[in-house]
Amino acid sequence: MSFKSHFMFTRKQRNGIFLFLALIIILQSIYFFIDFSQSPVAVNQEELKVFINEMDSLKRIELKKQAPKTYPFNPNFIDDYKGSILGMTNEEIDKLLAYRKENKWINSTKQFQRVTGVSDSLLQNMSPYFRFPDWLDQSNEHKGLRLNGDIKKNFGEKQDLNTVTAKELQIVNGVGKVLSERIIKLRNKRKGGFNSIEELTDVYGLTPEVFKNITYLFAVKTPRHINKINLNTASVDDLVTIPHIDYDVAHNIIERRQLREGYKSLNELTKVKDFPVNKINIIELYLHIEKEN
Repeated sequence: MSFKSHFMFTRKQRNGIFLFLALIIILQSIYFFIDFSQSPVAVNQEELKVFINEMDSLKRIELKKQAPKTYPFNPNFIDDYKGSILGMTNEEIDKLLAYRKENKWINSTKQFQRVTGVSDSLLQNMSPYFRFPDWLDQSNEHKGLRLNGDIKKNFGEKQDLNTVTAKELQIVNGVGKVLSERIIKLRNKRKGGFNSIEELTDVYGLTPEVFKNITYLFAVKTPRHINKINLNTASVDDLVTIPHIDYDVAHNIIERRQLREGYKSLNELTKVKDFPVNKINIIELYLHIEKEN
């Protein structure tokens, strides 16, 4: 094959090559001779500024929505986490916790600053969310002394726990709307109300400290009647009618009774296997001992 054969084209091929070259020349001419640059767009700076401000405002609103919300609270119950969220230092939080460990209560905004040492600016941000008991006059801090047990009423002066309202229970520090309603709900479940103030220990969320404060102001003056069960003759079915005693514990009570030939005192129940010792004061309300002749 000769070298010349590589440059031999048909008529159609030659026409295609010429057309391709023509297109290249035309496109190059357009690129070099036609101005494709755009004229600058006029921007109204005042309108742009208004638009930017609106966008910034919308961003701030969205960030505010995403920020953690602060709800009203009793400053006596600030813990480490809550204090840090509010902006308190570890030292200020420790002062508050130490004060509370002494069974003392803060009853005003001024007293809170005096105890913790928070700055005026931080207090100004926090104090709008402080919520003290409704009955407490914050202009007179000494009215809160009874919450610490410094002012105790004798039995005759105390209110009857079987007739008191949820609102009246809230005069005790630590008893808010939820806890007071739980107390009333438990009282209403027992026909005739409470038999003893010890039954309050069945209220969920009631701490020993708050229970003690309640006893300073309230007492069971109209106890409901309970038909007490003779521990030395009670059957399993009798025993399981008593709060906090299930079938397993009832069987254990009777088993020990048989081994010991009867109980001499109710306190012996604390030796029974799986017996709920922390509820002995309530269980004793339903029992008595009659010794066989």
